[in-house]
Amino acid sequence: AIPCGLGARDILRVEAGYPLYGHELDESTDPVQAGLLWAVDLPDGAFVGARAVRAAVARGPERKLVGLVCSGRAQPRPGYNVLRGEECVGHVTSGVFSPVLEAAVAMAYVSIGASRAGTMLAIDVRGRRVEARVTPPRKLIRPAI
Repeated sequence: AIPCGLGARDILRVEAGYPLYGHELDESTDPVQAGLLWAVDLPDGAFVGARAVRAAVARGPERKLVGLVCSGRAQPRPGYNVLRGEECVGHVTSGVFSPVLEAAVAMAYVSIGASRAGTMLAIDVRGRRVEARVTPPRKLIRPAI
């Protein structure tokens, strides 16, 4: 089957590491956690929420949005647990099968201690552990130049 419509959109946005409101972004998420400080004018910014964003920067995030490249084709779905050993360190926000990588890819919020690129984690996919390597969300797919 060839992806079309929302399915194609989701594949492209997850491969590119683009967050979507209701999945990676909501009212409980700040730009520090989501890796979106590049879009915030903190030094000169006089905007609604500037004080809250500066406070989030000062205290540092408790969790971080990461990309995950999975072994095999099992697709992680929103809400699936991300594990390090037996410990739940986060949850999947979006997951798709990437035709470019021929593997499942996902975005997830994980604890800071599990967010380093290259870290091996696992995703509980319907009771089965699927290995996943942490990567920065915008580095899931690297253009072949």
